[in-house]
Amino acid sequence: ILLVKGSHCKTTEKIVMKLAVSVHASKLKNVAGAFKGTSDPYAVITEIATTPGETPKVLGKTEVIKNSLSPNWVKVFPVEMEMGSPKKVVVQIFDEVRKGDNKSMGSATFDLSECLGARGNTKARKIKGGGTIFCHVDKSQGSGLLRLGMKASGLKNTEGFMRKSDPFYELSQRRDAGGGLTWDNVHRSETVKNNLNPVWKDTVVDLSVLCKGDQDKPILISVFDHESSGKHVLMGQVESTVNKLKEKGTLKLKVKNKETGTVTITKADVSGVEEITEQLESTTVEEAAAPEPSSSEGAYVPSVPPAGGGAYVPTPGPSSYVPSSRGPTFVDYISGGCELNVCVAIDFTGSNGDPRQPGTLHHLSHGGQKNDYEKAISAIVGILAAYDTDQMYPVYGFGAKYGGIVRHCFQVGNAAESHGVQGILDAYHGVFRTGLIMSSPTVFVEVIQTAAAKAMSMQEQARAQGRQSYTILLILTDGSVSDVNATAQCLAQCANAPLSVVIVGVGNADFSAMQFLDDSQPPSTDIAQFVAFNRHAHSPHSLTSETLREIPDQLVRYFQSHGIQPLPPVRRSDGDIVVEPENEDEIDLSLGFGEEGDVYVAGGGQHYRSY
Repeated sequence: ILLVKGSHCKTTEKIVMKLAVSVHASKLKNVAGAFKGTSDPYAVITEIATTPGETPKVLGKTEVIKNSLSPNWVKVFPVEMEMGSPKKVVVQIFDEVRKGDNKSMGSATFDLSECLGARGNTKARKIKGGGTIFCHVDKSQGSGLLRLGMKASGLKNTEGFMRKSDPFYELSQRRDAGGGLTWDNVHRSETVKNNLNPVWKDTVVDLSVLCKGDQDKPILISVFDHESSGKHVLMGQVESTVNKLKEKGTLKLKVKNKETGTVTITKADVSGVEEITEQLESTTVEEAAAPEPSSSEGAYVPSVPPAGGGAYVPTPGPSSYVPSSRGPTFVDYISGGCELNVCVAIDFTGSNGDPRQPGTLHHLSHGGQKNDYEKAISAIVGILAAYDTDQMYPVYGFGAKYGGIVRHCFQVGNAAESHGVQGILDAYHGVFRTGLIMSSPTVFVEVIQTAAAKAMSMQEQARAQGRQSYTILLILTDGSVSDVNATAQCLAQCANAPLSVVIVGVGNADFSAMQFLDDSQPPSTDIAQFVAFNRHAHSPHSLTSETLREIPDQLVRYFQSHGIQPLPPVRRSDGDIVVEPENEDEIDLSLGFGEEGDVYVAGGGQHYRSY
């Protein structure tokens, strides 16, 4: 976590998610050529530039899988990502040609937010010419590099008479898959031909990938005899840890409890490990005040009598949670299938101006130019949509009259929920045909209470089904609330709900009172974030990065304060993953290949967002 002191009393926290990216492919087209066998594919992963000033960079390339059209590469690529900041990678597959230029086998672009939000943290996409690329993201933690040198001796030959084995080794990390412990391959060495006493080249392995930074965590060393069919034969295995490898000893390999040779660690140097000193200051936890009875009647539906029943106001729960640097993270909860739900509330008070007049905040241009409300909805919900599988969003309005009564929470759109970002925009456009009268005052309390009630209900339903749910309320307004104290009290009362409230100020009003709402609650119960749109009108990336930066910590704080741990990571087979069509707008990206096998960006690699 990078802490940056802001200009207000609340500390700004940039929460960086450490991820590990891995890829595999299936049913690729063979490009080796006639009478030349089967392609030997490898993949190059490139992070593209998504904002001006950034430069694309090659994250690395996988190992080569010989004679395979469905390669399952084991190399993993660490990346860092902030919620609200787009992170896209291009996966390009090549057929290795020893004498000549490598041949392209296809490429696909993946948004890592969409991968993280997908069930099983995996997305799949078809590629031109045939085949599918799968991109998987997982939690990465820890830091540092292991420089490893290794050799083996006395290996048992698995090739039979007159031939010798071609050994390579794999390193695997231990993972709790919910149904039990299993091993995930994270590194594969080169193959040494015809040698039962191989000396492999020194290599560098990221500790976050190998052991999640825990140098006492078990790792598995497996030695195989390489087979061109891809059905490699196990020659021996041994468990160890990074700390034991640092002793540079000799380890016995076994297959079915029978010794089959030894491996000797010739080098095991660790560097770049962060030393973290934790200080917990004394903390006073105050119990939240009991909520006052609510007179809310729920969201008003124009032309339809409102349903009875007041909005539920959450009651105080367990004492505040103090996050631990080693505790569960946002990625843990999302990987376990936690669903993010989004509600949108739009200000229709008269201070927005006559929407029929150009230049007013709600004016709808016939030339395709978005107003600031449309820009904010498209940018923010567009990011959050990656974590919402059903893409259904309740849309509320406030501050307008229906039937002569000012409604502080009414339904926007013909249905209770709108589908996708475009559905929200369609509902927003349609509200001006319902006979509403833009009025005053500006009151948030009812939409916050309604969203809190929905958030509590959805989490209870999810928990009953063995799932988890969290809700984000996006409020778009052109001015300060009429009663700041009542709004602050409402936020405090709803602090026990699985809810984050993001308030975006549109226009040029004085939003100092809104900033007070953002700063008024102690960090342990703060669920609100205020952002002035005009400060980020130049860039949707700047807007989403600022508005969504507190949500990961708020989500973790809610679940931990209620004793709710992340669910085991969801694992899905390739057959259960929906394969998306080829990328419509292929990103222009040219790679260069150096004489030593290094890969670099030769041209292109930019894909900027705009409103």
